[in-house]
Parts: sequence; C-alpha cells; structure tokens
Amino acid sequence: MTKLIALIAAGLFAVATMFAGEHGNCTKQVGNETKMACEASLASLDLTPDQKTKMNAAMEEHHKAGCNEASEAKYMESAKSILTPEQYAKFEAQCKKGQKGKTQT
Repeated sequence: MTKLIALIAAGLFAVATMFAGEHGNCTKQVGNETKMACEASLASLDLTPDQKTKMNAAMEEHHKAGCNEASEAKYMESAKSILTPEQYAKFEAQCKKGQKGKTQT
C-alpha cells in the first residue's frame, strides 16, 4: 500500500511539472495566442555590471507590464539603449532564433 501511494505521488509530481511551465516567461495572452518574451542569454553578451543592472530592471518591468506587443517592443527599445550596437545585434539574433524555435513546435 505504501508503494502504491509513493507511485501515485511520483506520478502526480511528474504531471504537475509538465503543466507548470517556466516561471517568468510570457507564455500566453488572452485569446490563447502564444507570445514569447525574448529569452536571449545575457551571459553570452559580456555585459558590464551597469548593463546587467539595467537589463535586469528592464526585464522586471517587462514582466510586470504583462505579455503584449507593446511591452515587448518597449523591452527591446530599452535593450537597444543599454547595449552596444554589437551586443544588441547579438541579443536580437538570439531573440529571433529563440522565437523561431518556439513557434515551430
């Protein structure tokens, strides 16, 4: 009986993690339209401490605003003003690559 309860608990845990999704991502909007936030790795951009602070603040603001095209556009504009042209080009390429991969599933 104990093994059965443990098996059921493990199964429920597995099912719950499948439906939980990733915390902090903009995954769905009203109307069941999928809108992904840019998930570029900031670690690969070689940011200065000041840039890291500003990018983290911009991402927090983006998450608080909710998932819509306006907040995504504002986040990208903030990134453009914070990053160097080379960093922004790499950031934008990672965003586009991530969005293509997400929409093909």
